[in-house]
Amino acid sequence: MKTKDLEIGIIGGTGGIGGWFADFFRKEGYPVHTSGRNTGMEFAALAERCLVVIVSVPIGVTCDTIRQVGPHMKKEALLMDLTSLKAEPVRVMLESSKSEIIGLHPLFGPDIPSLEGQNIIICPVRGEKWLSWVKEILEKSGAELQELTPAKHDQLMAYVQGLTHISTILVGAVLRGVGIEAKELEKYSTPVFRARMAMVDKVFKKNPRLYAEIVALNSENRRILDLCEDVLVEMKSRIEKGGPESLREWLEA
Repeated sequence: MKTKDLEIGIIGGTGGIGGWFADFFRKEGYPVHTSGRNTGMEFAALAERCLVVIVSVPIGVTCDTIRQVGPHMKKEALLMDLTSLKAEPVRVMLESSKSEIIGLHPLFGPDIPSLEGQNIIICPVRGEKWLSWVKEILEKSGAELQELTPAKHDQLMAYVQGLTHISTILVGAVLRGVGIEAKELEKYSTPVFRARMAMVDKVFKKNPRLYAEIVALNSENRRILDLCEDVLVEMKSRIEKGGPESLREWLEA
């Protein structure tokens, strides 16, 4: 199929990672139609016109969005999502649409200049016609594709994303709890602390909804929270009973 004949629709393509991919596909020469919260084409019209439809909306409304667009998809078309979770969105895509289905999770934000060296998880679940096209267009731009099942994706993301964001939330919440403003600590800070504060700022101020949903909506993170609680209890016990020597032994082990 010629590039000009393949039109791509992105629901949520007016900002964030959806907007990034809208720009990416346009640079590749594809006509791209976007649909935002209050702008762009209706879902039915988007599915009728575009052979490839990508859902890129907040995690909490992803499944409802898929249920709205899925029934309008053609059998020969491709429906994808860019969500940080995979098991539930993929299940809903399979139930709602007769089209080919691929779950995609770009492991980066919209501030990167290109796909060169960036990891993307791909979960092909129905059909083979579109899989080679998706792989080719991403890999030729330098992306590193990792193929997983949706369940395995969510399990691994509990460690890659869940644990990372839980620890960041912990740091921010502790500082707030003791009433210390990050700005007060800047002139005493180390490079490591400044890097951590940048992440705290990102989670608490720039997009708290995103990080709240990544942590709360992945059921695998419940185990991570339990493990974090156990580790804090163990650390406190060792420090109280054995001091730095006990903690050192534990760290070395």
